[in-house]
Amino acid sequence: MADSSTQSVCWGTVALFTALTLLTFVGVPLFAYFYDYTLLDWVLLAVLYVVTGMGITVGYHRMITHRSFESHPWVKACLLVMGGWAVQNSALMWCADHIRHHAHTDEEADPYNASKGFWHSHVGWLFFDTPHREDRFAAKLRTDPMIMWQHRYYWVIVASGLLLPFALGYLNGGFTGGLGCFLLAGVLRTVLVLNSTFTINSLCHMVGTQPHGTQDSSRDSWLISFISFGEGYHNYHHTYSHDYRNGSKWYNFDPSKWLIYSLSLLGLTYNLHRERT
Repeated sequence: MADSSTQSVCWGTVALFTALTLLTFVGVPLFAYFYDYTLLDWVLLAVLYVVTGMGITVGYHRMITHRSFESHPWVKACLLVMGGWAVQNSALMWCADHIRHHAHTDEEADPYNASKGFWHSHVGWLFFDTPHREDRFAAKLRTDPMIMWQHRYYWVIVASGLLLPFALGYLNGGFTGGLGCFLLAGVLRTVLVLNSTFTINSLCHMVGTQPHGTQDSSRDSWLISFISFGEGYHNYHHTYSHDYRNGSKWYNFDPSKWLIYSLSLLGLTYNLHRERT
């Protein structure tokens, strides 16, 4: 049975998260002290938080991993770019890991196995290579040319997502404006979206209720849904994983399902799966 003491460290991931952490907890407040942030910076922080978060929940998670709906090619391409801007790996890698999570929930092969504790399931699992990654979890994904396109150009997409706020800030206030927008709407936004996703892997397997089944550790948390675009209804999701909704009730806060359904009214998404009325 493998553990972190026998696994090799992913130094690239360690370096990336170290840089993001330093820029967030040192760079962001230092810039606020010396220069302060503009209204544009805050607006772009909010807009890109929604855009990149939806790229993960609607694109990576519900459309690609669970095939809970289909979409027009341009919608799919936009969602793949939006998901890439979230800096959570390419759709090929992210979705293969998540398919493995559902196949081996709470087992050793589960990439973010909650039984190993909060730290491991929240972020620690990212820092070590795993012997459990099997090509069968990615095989079907590799047959999709659009997913492979995004995988090949993933770091170009990441760079564009960080350069966009810098460019808009630069147009608004020169280099200083660009730096401020980059720190707030680029770096801080990335860290916030990362942690909103991580809470599903960690807290939604530790805190909350299990109204739809106790087959695994998944739990529903309406509170977490407010920061994760509806993903907090995690016990429902593990029980009905192909449903395009995580919050199945009309009053459940699930912006991801509302976006998918709204696009279906325009003919841009279709074959929306519902596993429970």
